[in-house]
Amino acid sequence: MTRHSVHTDDAPAALGPYSQAIVAGGFVFCSGTAGIDPATGEVPEGIEAQTELALRSIAATLEAAGSSMDHLVKTTIFYSDVADFAALNAVYARHMPTPQPARSAPANVILPRGLLVSIDAIATLP
Repeated sequence: MTRHSVHTDDAPAALGPYSQAIVAGGFVFCSGTAGIDPATGEVPEGIEAQTELALRSIAATLEAAGSSMDHLVKTTIFYSDVADFAALNAVYARHMPTPQPARSAPANVILPRGLLVSIDAIATLP
C-alpha cells in the first residue's frame, strides 16, 4: 500500500512531526486540526470561531487531498469544556453532509496554547 502526505497553506501548518493529512488505501486521514487562522497563526476567542476555523481547515485539507467534506466518514472532536457542546455542535452541523459522518466527541480535554477545540477526520477519496 502506498501512502502520501498532504499539505495546504489553507490549513494550519503541522506543529510537530506529523502531516496535515495522509492519503492511503482510498482514505484521507486528517490530523487533529485546531481553530488556528492559517494565514496569521492567531487563535480567535470563543468555541464558535475556533470550531469554524478548524472545519474550514479540514475542508481545505480534504480538497488538497482530492476529497471533500461530502466524503467524510468519521470525525473526532476534542474540546476543552463540556458546557460548550451546544455551541460547538451548532457550528459543526452547518458543515456536515447528509448523512452525517460517525463521530466521537470527548470533552474536558486539555489542548495546547489554550485552544478550545481540535477535530480530526477520515474521508474517502471519490
